[in-house]
Amino acid sequence: MNIKLEDLKNIYFRTYKIRQTEEEIAKRYKEQEMRCPTHLSIGQELVPSIYAEFVNNEDYAVSTHRAHAHYLAKGGDINSMIAEIYGKKTGCCEGLGGSMHLIDKKVGFMGSTAIVGGTIPLGVGLALSIQMKNEKRISTVFLGDGATEEGVFYESLNFAALKGLPVLFICENNLYSVYSNLEVRQPKNRKIYELAKAIGVSSSYANGYEIEESYIKLKEAISFVKNERKPFFIELDTYRFREHCGPNFDNDIGYRPISEYEEFLNKDPLVKLRNHLLKTNLKDEILLKEEQINKEINEAFLFAKNSPWPEYNELNSYLFKEAL
Repeated sequence: MNIKLEDLKNIYFRTYKIRQTEEEIAKRYKEQEMRCPTHLSIGQELVPSIYAEFVNNEDYAVSTHRAHAHYLAKGGDINSMIAEIYGKKTGCCEGLGGSMHLIDKKVGFMGSTAIVGGTIPLGVGLALSIQMKNEKRISTVFLGDGATEEGVFYESLNFAALKGLPVLFICENNLYSVYSNLEVRQPKNRKIYELAKAIGVSSSYANGYEIEESYIKLKEAISFVKNERKPFFIELDTYRFREHCGPNFDNDIGYRPISEYEEFLNKDPLVKLRNHLLKTNLKDEILLKEEQINKEINEAFLFAKNSPWPEYNELNSYLFKEAL
């Protein structure tokens, strides 16, 4: 791979941390202590892990209902995220938001929402504030292919193009909106990234399971927004291994062929990255770091379980505080 070994290592550690965190969520979900819906990104971790190589805490990002990977890749606190999923006061939304409502302003992660397409205009609004304040940071909007079927997607891209805003749209196309394949929702001869280009937003495409291609294309996209101070849209194909919402596997219900699932499973970029790195002189470092990450994850769940519940009457005071 024509990527520096140090960069590959960083990408792998992020990808591994996200995967192991969500596998642990899936494992523990049956305990019935996480009382909110969870949309896992298992299989989709590579894109945000590469993205994080080219941004910093000053840059803004907003996400979707499937936000864990974006939150952790951006540097969000794992203790706060797990505590939020458990509904505890130490959570990043003080236990009032759950899995789909994550925020960490310290690292520029400005929120996620359960409403499909709901954060697209928010990310554009953040870019407008950047422009008005003449700041150097950029804003990133993570969205799925389903969000491109919302009217606000077109309105937001049109406004970003009209005003020339420093906003990056990252579309993680996992081929499905719940149980509906892209082919039954959009014309076969139409590409999402070409829609953005038609609106006036520069765009590109990458196979999100090809590490080097994704690295190059994401680097180019982020560099364009940072240097040109204009919007850019990038579509990356990816795939989720588990059900749309929840910790289980759902291949038995027939909405996607087993052969398709196995094809993507066999191309798992996490496995590909690990196998590559274990053949280098970094093998001992990789194994040690994996142990450290696993320990960090276990400690995060212990922290969440031992954290206090928010008081019922704290809801109004929390909302009042945020309004100020």
